[in-house]
Amino acid sequence: MEKVQWKPGTLLSPVPAVLVSCGTMEKPAALTIAWTGIICSDPAKTYISVRPERNSYNIIKESGEFVINMMPSTSVRAVDYCGIKSGKNEDKLAKMKLTPMESTTISAPQIAQAPISIECRVTEVLPQGSHDMFIAEITAVDIDKTLIDEKGKLHIEKAGLMTYAHGTYFALGKKIGSFGFSVKPKRTKQSGNKGKRKK
Repeated sequence: MEKVQWKPGTLLSPVPAVLVSCGTMEKPAALTIAWTGIICSDPAKTYISVRPERNSYNIIKESGEFVINMMPSTSVRAVDYCGIKSGKNEDKLAKMKLTPMESTTISAPQIAQAPISIECRVTEVLPQGSHDMFIAEITAVDIDKTLIDEKGKLHIEKAGLMTYAHGTYFALGKKIGSFGFSVKPKRTKQSGNKGKRKK
C-alpha cells in the first residue's frame, strides 16, 4: 500500500476513553483522559498523562490518588462533557448525573456508573512536555457483579465499553479472537464429534 508521511503526532489509535475521578467523597472531581494504559503486570501499574493546567492536576498531585473509571458507551455524552468543561466553574459530576462512590483502598471516589473502576496510588510524576505522566500502583479493581459469572470469570464484553480514535468515540465492536487463538490447534470434525454415539 502507498502511504503519506505526516509530522509526529498523537495518532496511536484506538485509545481508552476513561473518566478519571479524584479528590474526596465530600469534594469529588473528574476529568476525561485518553492517554492512559498498563505499564507493568507485576506489580500491577498504570499511568495517566494530564496537562498541568487541568483543574484535577493539582488534586491528583497533592493527594497522590485517582481512580480510572472505564465507562460504558451509553455514557459517551457525560465522558465528552467532562473532557471539555472545567471543574473550576461547575460540578461536572452533578451536571452529568454521575454518582461518586467510596473506593475500597483510597480516599478518591470512584464513579458508580462505571462497570469497572481501577483504584490507583501515585508512585512517580514524570514531566513529559505538554503533559505530566502520573505513574501509579493499582491498589484495587472494582467490578460490577453482573459482569462476573458463577465461576468467577469476568465477561468484559458485557460492559459495553467505548474507545477513542482521532477525535471520534466508538463503541467496542464484535469479538474477533481471544489471546493465544492463533497458535491453538484447530479442532477437527472428528475431535468435535468425539464421544458421540454413532447412529
